[in-house]
Amino acid sequence: MKELRLLSPQGMLGYGYPEESLKAGLETFPHMIGVDSGSTDAGPYRLGSGMPIVPRIAVKRDLSLMLMGAVSLRIPLIIGSAGGAGAREHVEWVLGILREVAKEENLSFKLAVIWSDVDRGWLKSKVRSGEVKPLGPVGPLTLEEIDKAKRIVAVMGMAPYIEALTSGAQVIVAGRSNDPAIFASFAVWKGFDPGLSLHLGKILECGALAAVPGSASDSMLGILKEGCFAVEPLNPSRRCTEVSVAAHTLYEKEHPYLIPGPEGVMNLQGATFHQVSDRRVEVRGSAFEPGRECWIKLEGARFEAYRSIFIAGVRDPIMISRVEEWENATRETLQRYFGTGDWSVFFHIYGRDGVMGALEPVKAISSHELGLVFEAVAPSQEKAQALCSFARSFLMHYHYKGRKATAGNLAIPYSPADIPMGPVYSFNVHHLVRVDDPMEPFDIEFMEINP
Repeated sequence: MKELRLLSPQGMLGYGYPEESLKAGLETFPHMIGVDSGSTDAGPYRLGSGMPIVPRIAVKRDLSLMLMGAVSLRIPLIIGSAGGAGAREHVEWVLGILREVAKEENLSFKLAVIWSDVDRGWLKSKVRSGEVKPLGPVGPLTLEEIDKAKRIVAVMGMAPYIEALTSGAQVIVAGRSNDPAIFASFAVWKGFDPGLSLHLGKILECGALAAVPGSASDSMLGILKEGCFAVEPLNPSRRCTEVSVAAHTLYEKEHPYLIPGPEGVMNLQGATFHQVSDRRVEVRGSAFEPGRECWIKLEGARFEAYRSIFIAGVRDPIMISRVEEWENATRETLQRYFGTGDWSVFFHIYGRDGVMGALEPVKAISSHELGLVFEAVAPSQEKAQALCSFARSFLMHYHYKGRKATAGNLAIPYSPADIPMGPVYSFNVHHLVRVDDPMEPFDIEFMEINP
């Protein structure tokens, strides 16, 4: 095969895309359709709770159109990191929508489900044998933390997808996945260069985000050939440029040109970007360095506490000048009333340092108003609500220095003001496990879907 066309309808299943963009993509007769469906960007809550990232109604709309397109063209549809965090609950949620669409649209196909949930006994044996190491600034993984984790998933590379494709799957719904592998696996299976395939996969997994103007809610076409690949958005109002594609190559990476994955490292130091038309960019020189060992990333989340918040605005210039005074007074009053030890509160003050916190280099407040998100974290939702309510009431009436009125410190936009946010989770597994076989942590289940 001299040319491989890969279609990415969007950057996240459920983010939406223009139907015209998908239609334009289908008219190029792509060889596969791929879509990412998950991320850790939203933090550990999705993995810990088992809840999806995007609404069901949006996933069903987006999935319906691309599933009908794939079946009509008899090409594979690959969904990675299904449901948000890729755990069993997330995958089953997407499978339910998939079956519903297939029934409503009278579609038949062979389905492969790749489960990425980690067996705890297997992982404990890996810890005991010294085959697990931290990924980033975290401590060694302990047997106790494995037991505390609500869910643990392994992040698959290309191997599980290739096995599913080799076994004849037309639709693949996979658990937690390395994002580029969703597309690169199909290309490598077809015999194309892994360096170019993985680099193209990295661009396509975000939909049209590498275009100008960029958007994860629009479609991108990737064209892979011997020695190069090209990318072009499918919406005529967007275009790829050398800068936009090169910039997206740096997206979400700590190193400018070395991008590690389960099978090895993408080395993009020699990559070049060429404008070959007004809307298309061609890339050459992407290389792949196979790893001497296979290390699979693990993600796990444990329950910590419960959270409540209230949102308020501050407009009085005198109160704005006394932020540290009223923040400290609120903390001290809460400590006297509730004691210390099992709860925490946080002041997120927008207009001062709400985005960067202690890392904010600009110390002087120049805004005429501030936005306050007050957060209380406690062992129960009831206590979190009590902390939130008490702090709000105190702060509404607190007599800061220079104050002349007797009320009205806070402008509160919502009623009820104190909002229960539910459970709080943390990532307690963020490690790498060494495996002899890249299929080791994963299971594949095949089934025939008929209306």
